[in-house]
Amino acid sequence: MGKLKEKFQQTEVYKSIFRHSYQDTSRNRALQILDNVFLHLHPVRISRHATNVGYTWGMGGITFLLFLVLTITGVILMFYYRPAAEYAYEDMKYLMNDVPFGPLMRNMHRWGAHAMVITVMLHMFRVFLTGSYKPPRQFNWGVGVILLVLTFLLSFTGYLLPWDQLAIWAVTVGTNMARATPLLGHEGPFGPELGMQINNDIRFILLGGTQVGPPTLLRFYVGHCIFLPIVAAIFMAVHFWRIRKDGGISGPDTTKKEF
Repeated sequence: MGKLKEKFQQTEVYKSIFRHSYQDTSRNRALQILDNVFLHLHPVRISRHATNVGYTWGMGGITFLLFLVLTITGVILMFYYRPAAEYAYEDMKYLMNDVPFGPLMRNMHRWGAHAMVITVMLHMFRVFLTGSYKPPRQFNWGVGVILLVLTFLLSFTGYLLPWDQLAIWAVTVGTNMARATPLLGHEGPFGPELGMQINNDIRFILLGGTQVGPPTLLRFYVGHCIFLPIVAAIFMAVHFWRIRKDGGISGPDTTKKEF
């Protein structure tokens, strides 16, 4: 185990997460205080290019703001919504026609979700163009990719909750692609060889059956309102912590000739 630990500590993955060792010395103890996120929210030093205002500056912050708006409006909507097939669509009509400010809350949630997908893609695009995925920020780039996937999953699971024909058939088409998942889908590569069938593959687990039905609505509701937001919040905390450790927001260094 000791040798495996030493080998792992020499890998790029370990070095991208933990930059240096934390030996018990006076200097390291002082650095731990200075680098502490909770004691010093802002980094000790910020590069000049990080303060330049551009067209995509702040897209990550706007994405986080939209996540907060979606969380607040989502909690309000939960008071008027029951994730059962016989109530879901009627609850949506009640929310839109009878609940005070119901249309405002639902449309803030709906359009906020669309805006979050756009802003997180623009944020990733800017990070890619500025080369901020390169060392020493490669670990945070990986965390950002996971957050991008979680944003897509939050949007996809929320699409079914109105429980109308558009939602049901859109999710039917979307989940049909899971049939071709390698190893886990009954129509995917090596799936049949591993015993995958229509009643035990990844699509069956997602839907809670062989087609979209009441169990699917409940699973998507739990994933959309509890599981995915909690996982996204954890990765956001890691993302912000890593930005802070990497010296603040990244961006093109205009002081260098190559830019």
